[in-house]
Amino acid sequence: MKTKIEIYLGDITDLEVDAIVNAADNHLRMGGGVALAIKKKGGKIIEDEAVEQGPISIGDAIITTAGKLKAKYVIHAAAMGLDFRTDENKIKNATKNSLKRAEELKIKSIAFPAIGTGVGHFPAEKAAEIMIDVVKKHIAGQTNLDMIIFALFNMNTYNAFKEVLSK
Repeated sequence: MKTKIEIYLGDITDLEVDAIVNAADNHLRMGGGVALAIKKKGGKIIEDEAVEQGPISIGDAIITTAGKLKAKYVIHAAAMGLDFRTDENKIKNATKNSLKRAEELKIKSIAFPAIGTGVGHFPAEKAAEIMIDVVKKHIAGQTNLDMIIFALFNMNTYNAFKEVLSK
């Protein structure tokens, strides 16, 4: 079975997938961007469970339940520290470790935001190249994942991911 990669324009918290990825800082507080949207819709329980497991290394990822969200799990990928600065390596490792956590859970579907492009101000085109490259390498091997979605909140980021995936 070949893993399908989809680009979706809209709110990641609306998706019915096994896990959604939260673009987190390494202290796992959910105060802005995707993290805040997840906390508002899923409940503070998600942040409480995450903070209990932190702080974690930048580039690492942890799993929590998904509260009131349609997803079963939230995978918190730390692509930055409290300085909210990220780079290619941090995004690459956060994406890789999110996929690792997904495999540990033996889940079939996962949705990623554009990690690092919000509060991290990382260019969407570059994030798309890094994340799609990591995902393609991952699914070239053994995987439980049938579906990987990039859930993008604005048109520019959506177009950047669409363009990189079509290459």
